[in-house]
Amino acid sequence: MITLRALIAVTASALALCGCAAGPDGTRSATPAGATPAGIATAGPGGAGTATPEETASTSPPGPTASASVPKALRFTAKTLEGEAFAGDTLAGKPVVFWFWAPWCPKCRSEAPNVKKAADTYQDVSFVGIASLDSEAAMKEFVQQTGTGGLTHLSDEKGTVWAKFGIASQSTFLFMRPDGTTTKATGPLGAEELTAYVKKLRAG
Repeated sequence: MITLRALIAVTASALALCGCAAGPDGTRSATPAGATPAGIATAGPGGAGTATPEETASTSPPGPTASASVPKALRFTAKTLEGEAFAGDTLAGKPVVFWFWAPWCPKCRSEAPNVKKAADTYQDVSFVGIASLDSEAAMKEFVQQTGTGGLTHLSDEKGTVWAKFGIASQSTFLFMRPDGTTTKATGPLGAEELTAYVKKLRAG
């Protein structure tokens, strides 16, 4: 016959094997072997607690935004002979030939065919004519007569752009490299001379 003391010992052993624990209200709940109770963070190899889904989301900052460096000389606005707005910063990062001319200038007129040919040949270079020292009507007539309408020409009646580049006479060429450094040449430039300047500009 099983004694009362033996019965109590057997019952205690059974409860221990089941892993039962009493809660505050006296009820019991079992936790499976090897499981971690809810709300308890387990430590990883480095000792840190397990991260939540929000913590494991990627927090890497986006890569840097690429932006072209605009030389100070190109920070200007003007108007083309067609009446359109022109921003100098659109030329940033490119080799540019600025041609400063006046409608009544015989030197400018004589070199116009060379400028047109160079612009047609070296299309990776931006050619920009900047007209001044006369009326806009005279500027348009010059472009029509010289056949240079394929170039971008700016109307600079007040000489604002000329002054920005330090131009005091016509004709003058300013060869600007992509980094903003320049080489100035007084015209007229013959075809070979102009071509030599453009090739050097393209070579950097």
